[in-house]
Amino acid sequence: MSDQTPYIIGADIGTSSAKTIGLRLQNGAVAGVFQQAYATRYPQPGYAEQDPLLLLDAVKKGIREVVSRAGHPPAAISFSSAMHSIMAADGDGQALTPLILWADNRSEPQALALRDTEAGKRLYRQTGTPVHAMSPLCKLRWLREQQPALFARAAIFPGIKEYIIHHFFGRYYSDHSIASATGLFDIAGLQWSREALDYAGITAAQLPEPVPATFRLPPLLPAVAAELGIPADTPFIIGGSDGCLAQLGSHALDPGHATVTIGTSGAVRMASSRPQTDAHGRLFTYLLTDDVYITGGATNNGGALLQWLVRDFLRMPLTALQPLVDEALQTDTGPLLCLPYLLGERAPIWNSHATAAFVGIQPGHTAAHFMRAMLEGICFALLSIRQALTETAGPVRRISVSGGFTATPGWIQLLADVFGQEMTLDQQNDASAMGAIILAANVLQLPFGAWEGTPAMIFSPDKEKYEGYQQKYGRFLRLYEAVKEI
Repeated sequence: MSDQTPYIIGADIGTSSAKTIGLRLQNGAVAGVFQQAYATRYPQPGYAEQDPLLLLDAVKKGIREVVSRAGHPPAAISFSSAMHSIMAADGDGQALTPLILWADNRSEPQALALRDTEAGKRLYRQTGTPVHAMSPLCKLRWLREQQPALFARAAIFPGIKEYIIHHFFGRYYSDHSIASATGLFDIAGLQWSREALDYAGITAAQLPEPVPATFRLPPLLPAVAAELGIPADTPFIIGGSDGCLAQLGSHALDPGHATVTIGTSGAVRMASSRPQTDAHGRLFTYLLTDDVYITGGATNNGGALLQWLVRDFLRMPLTALQPLVDEALQTDTGPLLCLPYLLGERAPIWNSHATAAFVGIQPGHTAAHFMRAMLEGICFALLSIRQALTETAGPVRRISVSGGFTATPGWIQLLADVFGQEMTLDQQNDASAMGAIILAANVLQLPFGAWEGTPAMIFSPDKEKYEGYQQKYGRFLRLYEAVKEI
């Protein structure tokens, strides 16, 4: 007989896969978990696209699988999603373009033309989103200028989460968390920014309706409910972005408590009770709830960098990645240094033209040395974000870690040694999906206190290694300044 304990599903729509997790309310035990990967296409230099139907199918399959494994319908379902995606759709909700991802840099000319203008600075202060090619604001401007006929045909411009919500419920909604990452949303007025809309060349009616992350969605469309195998009146909470919900899922809403996430990309974030704008425009400020703002910065280059080295450069199957990472973590790179900007870079340099580089190559260096240099380079990039975060939002007193890299304890230890700070790994499932579950439990007033007692692992820095990495980090910063104009 199946366990009939109530559970909540967190469905995380990530960049490389959809992760669906069901946790039981009584004790936080896993009722079911499923992950479905999908591909990103790079049809031209600077492009990064996905087929939205593949992501929709992955989310539906994840929910079906978790419900099947749990043996009965959930008490609620809540969504988490990657940020900055955009697409054009017609009046019937059919896609007119592929899904354009955060890693797509085609709108860099538009971003550069706007970024340092007074209008660009105003939009940054108003929306909390740095002016950059990742931003849907700049992507829409590119689409308007480069494909005007297609742009004119579009009835609406949703991101992937809004596209899936429309398919499930027949309405377009955007939670404040996702909306505040578009560069189009006034985070103080909680509405689409008139100035941003004018710049993009669209109206508020061509964007989803903005609602709080706590918003309860309408009943499922009957056909979708039948496909998912759940009642149409199953409570759905719209949830938020993966970054904001990772903060909640890591129980890191207290002052000075930062999170570091490394998955396909990476980020350093910290919560605040008010918007934090950086005078240099290095950091974002996203809205989780009316009184919780998440400030931080993201790097484009996390696990995607390692996959490139193994799959595209070494021409090895991706099954070889983890053994090579393990070998690399036992390797000393010596003078070898990596600038990890394979996909350009967001925080803190905001340079879509930045490229990756290795410096200090010697005859004895092997694939493991290059992998180690990449791991260190990713950590240095994150350290530069933490430095900007400290200068803007105050000291970072504690760090919790999440994301795919936490499956490799040696990488967490490397991060602790580079940062010179303890890293705390909560022994729980995906932090973003966990945040979506916690949010739904709070909204529906369902008990979940037992989850808070999960044990954690602490990774303490090695003082001698930290001092060595401080010197290497100085070289890292000087290297970027030396080559950025080349």
